[in-house]
Parts: sequence; structure tokens; C-alpha cells
Amino acid sequence: MKVLYLECKMGAAGDMLMAALSELTDQKAFLEKMKGLGLEGLEIQAEPSVKCGIHGTHMKVTVSGEEETSEDVHAHEHHHDHEHEHDHHDHDHEHTYEHHHEHEHHHDHDHEHEHHHDHDHEHHHDHDHDHHHHHVHRHMSDIETIINGLHASEQVRSNALAVYRLIAEAESHAHDMPVEEIHFHEVGTMDAIADVVGVCTLMEMIGADRIYASPVATGSGMVRCAHGILPVPAPATAYLLQGIPSYAGIVEGELCTPTGAALLKHFVTSFEKQPVMRTEKIGYGMGFKDFPAANCVRAFLGEAEEDGEVVELVCNIDDQSAEEIGFAVDELFAAGALDVYCTPVNMKKNRPGIVFTCMCRNDQKETMLRLMFKHLATLGIREYTCRRHSLSRSLETVETEFGPVRIKKSEGYGAVRAKYEYEDLAEIARRENLSVAAVRARLKK
Repeated sequence: MKVLYLECKMGAAGDMLMAALSELTDQKAFLEKMKGLGLEGLEIQAEPSVKCGIHGTHMKVTVSGEEETSEDVHAHEHHHDHEHEHDHHDHDHEHTYEHHHEHEHHHDHDHEHEHHHDHDHEHHHDHDHDHHHHHVHRHMSDIETIINGLHASEQVRSNALAVYRLIAEAESHAHDMPVEEIHFHEVGTMDAIADVVGVCTLMEMIGADRIYASPVATGSGMVRCAHGILPVPAPATAYLLQGIPSYAGIVEGELCTPTGAALLKHFVTSFEKQPVMRTEKIGYGMGFKDFPAANCVRAFLGEAEEDGEVVELVCNIDDQSAEEIGFAVDELFAAGALDVYCTPVNMKKNRPGIVFTCMCRNDQKETMLRLMFKHLATLGIREYTCRRHSLSRSLETVETEFGPVRIKKSEGYGAVRAKYEYEDLAEIARRENLSVAAVRARLKK
């Protein structure tokens, strides 16, 4: 089983996650994919960076030749006075929202903007140019149009939209505004889209079976924005981190940004200590600012055994139709259950019934419980924790007389097994007007 582990001891930001993941795969191929997205004026460079003697990658994202002061989403409240805020913005370059500093990803509590520029921020764009950017905004519907129009796979577009919707929901909740009224700053939007789509692209390229992360350091203190001084983590970040183990850490400043939090929330299976795994690659994604501790996200990619604990959720049913039970089975499998099955039994008053069993990982338990209570006519569900031992699995494709066919391989504990993927056999059987057994026999020859 291919496992990806993200170490977030210095928080998480979109550009840092993208940089760390890029070191786990073909970085040049990734950058070529990003060039081909169709985002006009976007350029991404993987720059070498050193923090506390550790070498890694810093992702420099420019839009029309300008490196943004933040990769994060620049959402703006739909207030009647935000034009005035833009005027204020031109003079002291404070952000209109409280989390717009992902590239730098480490602001001091007084937010004096030590951003990821190689020059100080006093000002490399004249006021008129800066003012122009801040008068153009996009709604969530505009973001959806941009992402749906990218030259990327359906999976990448779907994941990117899901991440953006998490951010929009968090902004909406934090500021008590409908999602459709949330605005995103023009150039900052393109910058943030690059980070989100970049991480989604890398996740697809890496193809991990399971993604884990450490508890997330948020930083502490206060951060200044155009609306005033706000606590760290910022309200939208705090909303996104609900249900995720997090802690302040030793750094005063913002370590985890909304984009970083949303990416973790969407992709990570479980937040815990690094599992037992045979590490094959390690990636270091660097922030811009220097701290006593190395300012980086560290990513580990390797193999882990399937062995571990699984949860069995069990209930008895004697008053529900077969169609409804079958639908419940489909819904649980669609949600990621390891296995779902029904065992016929005789119940009280000699009524025939079934024992309905769902097997899942511990982090899936709450989801499965909700689905079982939603779709099954049961008043109670029993829970058992079991230790599971399993073979490691892989999938490869071979060329045959019928075209490409996938083979499932399993090995471990001295056993080695291989079998053709049933769905491929069934498709060939329908196409060639043969039985599945006949197709399998010809493939074996």
C-alpha cells in the first residue's frame, strides 16, 4: 500500500505543500503540466531553498510577471465600505482579509509583510497598478468557471473545486455572509488557483492509497488586517481545522493558512503520528521566512503493510425490504467501506432476518455509522475492533490479444497471488460475445 505522510510541525500553506509534493515525483513533468493548464500569465518556478541547513524547494508563483504577496485566497466582504478599504490598501498594503499571506506563511503578529519577495515590500508596484488589482474581484461561480476550463484531468478539476468550496464555506461562516457574496481578489485568485490545482495535480501524479498528516501547528498571536487585529489562527482557518488535531506551537505568527487547511481537510485520511512505513522519498517544501526551526512542510512517501485495526459495525434487521438493504450496501461501499455483507439468520418470533455487517477503518467509523442509521431500520449498532492481517497489493496492466487488461497482484507472509481484474474480463466477454471463463482461459494461454 502506497502511503503519503505530511509533517506539519510548521503549519501548512498551499505553496509549501506543492513544493514538498513536487520533490516526490517528476518535478519537471509537473511544471510542464502546470504550464499547460491554460491559466494566462501564470508561471511557476521551483527554486532551491535552504532552511536551518536543510535543502528543499520553494515554489515561486508569478502572475503576469508579478510575484504575489500571498498564495492564499483574498476573499473580500461584500460591505458597502470596501471601496474605502481599497484606498487604505494602497497605502499600507494590508490585506482586506485576515489570511492572505500564504507564500510567506509565517507573518509576525504585527503583520509587517515580510513576504516572499527578494526585495522589501515598500513598493515594487506603483499605487495605480496595485489599486487596479484590488478593484477586480471574482465570485465563487467565477472560480468554478476558471477551474472547469483548465486543461487538467476530471479528477484534478473535481478536487480543486472541492477545496475551493471548503474555503468559501469557511469564509461564509466566519463572516456571516452567503457563499455567493464572497469575493476573491483577481491576481491573488490566479495565484491561489495555481497552488490548489498544483497540489491536486501532484496528488494525482503520486497516487497514494492513503494520506496521513501530523497534527497541525497553527502559530499564535495576532494578525493585522484592514478590519482590525484578529487572532491566529484566523477565523476561516479555525473553522476549517475543526475536527483536525492542531496546536499553537512555538512560533508567534500565522503558520497555517486557509488554503493549507482546506487542502489538508480534503485530502488527508487521518491526522496522527507517522505510521510504520518503508520510506522511499522525502520532500521538503520551504516557506519564505526564517525561524529558529526549519520553516518547511515535510512529505514522506513509501510503502506500508495493510495490517492494522479495522472496525466491524453490526446490526440485526428483520423488517426492511431487500431493495432498501441493497441500496444501503451500495451507499456504504461508495463511501469507502472495506467490506459490507449480510448473513441470513432466524430472529425472535421465528422471523427470518439478516445480520448486516460493515467493515471499515477506524477513521471512517463515524461516516459509516451515520449512513447505517440513515438507510437501515435499526435502533442500535454493535461495534467490534479487530486486528487485520492482509497481503500487500498492486495493480499492473498487460497487453493481450483483447487489448490492455489489468492484473491484481498480492503478496506477503510467503504467499504470492495474481488474478485478472474481473471488470476487464466482463467487458471483454460482452464485447467478444464470450463467457468470462472462456476469456480467462484464452488469457492464460
